[in-house]
Amino acid sequence: MANKIHVEYRVFEQQDALSRATAERFVEGIQSAVAARGAARIAISGGGSPKPVFALLADPAEPYRNAIAWDRLWIFWVDERCVPPDHPDSNYGVARELLLSKVPLPADHVIRIEGELDPEQAAARYESAIRGHFRLEGAEGPVFDVLQLGMGDDGHCASLFPHTAALHETGRVAIANHVPQQKQSWRVTLTWPVINAARDVFFLIDGPAKADPLGRVLEGPYDPETLPSQLIQPQNGRLLFLLDTAAAAHLPPPGADGSGTLEIAR
Repeated sequence: MANKIHVEYRVFEQQDALSRATAERFVEGIQSAVAARGAARIAISGGGSPKPVFALLADPAEPYRNAIAWDRLWIFWVDERCVPPDHPDSNYGVARELLLSKVPLPADHVIRIEGELDPEQAAARYESAIRGHFRLEGAEGPVFDVLQLGMGDDGHCASLFPHTAALHETGRVAIANHVPQQKQSWRVTLTWPVINAARDVFFLIDGPAKADPLGRVLEGPYDPETLPSQLIQPQNGRLLFLLDTAAAAHLPPPGADGSGTLEIAR
């Protein structure tokens, strides 16, 4: 039987409105998790799109910072480039500069990918850290409360790039993936079954270069070898896209409230 996914997309004309909607999504997910389970565990992505979101979450003049119980929050990463944490391409380094260094998050609540290590070692250590934190046994996988993704103009998400070995891994939590088409060719990434197990999965996507691949991901033929973002099919059947008008250009026009829906069968 086909796997049906209810896709909601929300389109924003201004970058600030998109960033604020994303910050609100994080806050709501964190608050919900803390209320339900006493703690929140989120996984964030890198790239340029989350940078203004991180700044908003850290800004004491904004409402978001004080709405988060930082002592109940644990932060993980969806993926990382295999570079040292002080390298400008480090996803952790960007988050540390814009967010982590500015909020009262306990240091041991930051579970980063050690990109400075050998890729296989970094992946093994990250998987071990996740398994220990979630107290997983055997084949159990983690369930993140909120997991934020971006998408590249080649249709990749996390470090699941077209025609790479990571697309075929279903048993691990995190793996090293060689991506020859990228400058930083080794990455460590969560696997797509782990991403799909999260309680709340959403994409943050902006810019005109993303319009064509996003249209093909959502409405084109199923070809995850070429468009790995098609692998993201959350187990709860719901997937949200937060978009600017440029990224949404090839989707059906949203309603007056800026939102639209699609039903996808994979």
